Amino acid sequence: MINIAILASGGGSNAREICNYFSKHAVVRVSVLISNRLDAGVHSVATDFGISSLTLKKSQFGDCQFILDTLIHYQVDYIVLAGFLLLIPDCVIEAYQKKILNIHPSLLPKYGGQGMYGHYVHEAVKENNDLKTGMTVHLVNDKYDEGEILFQTSCDINPSMTSDEIAVNVLKLEHKYYSPTIENYILSHKFVLKTN
Repeated sequence: MINIAILASGGGSNAREICNYFSKHAVVRVSVLISNRLDAGVHSVATDFGISSLTLKKSQFGDCQFILDTLIHYQVDYIVLAGFLLLIPDCVIEAYQKKILNIHPSLLPKYGGQGMYGHYVHEAVKENNDLKTGMTVHLVNDKYDEGEILFQTSCDINPSMTSDEIAVNVLKLEHKYYSPTIENYILSHKFVLKTN
């Protein structure tokens, strides 16, 4: 099996979709859910699916040996970020080159970077009177939201919509497309690695 670690800081709706999608998968499974918050909803998601979950302090995420040992313990092959708000340490990016995926609630490069997450993104879309928004799945590098884009899709919006209504539309896209994009990337990557 190919093991995924999901890292999340919030409610865990994308984590739930991912866990459900891979719950009976023949090749890929979620082996652990990790958060930087004890009260994060992702822990109840882990309980619902019978998956281990951990809360790690910010200082533990900064301890390269600790975080790498944790990932090795759970035999993690790929890391998937689902609303995770801390910058991934360089040592993890180096150890998991092209194996860390993130989802962002805008059409990057628009509305990316430090501090641009969740409602901040949707409020910026609203303030700029954009007629289109969407979501992006990208690889993670050492800068917020600047890794290689793997997938994007969009939805139309109109000036009468609130930022909350925009968020609902984008979340629907995230739930529909994130898990299949993860699957496609992992399986294509796996087979490329096998043939080289």
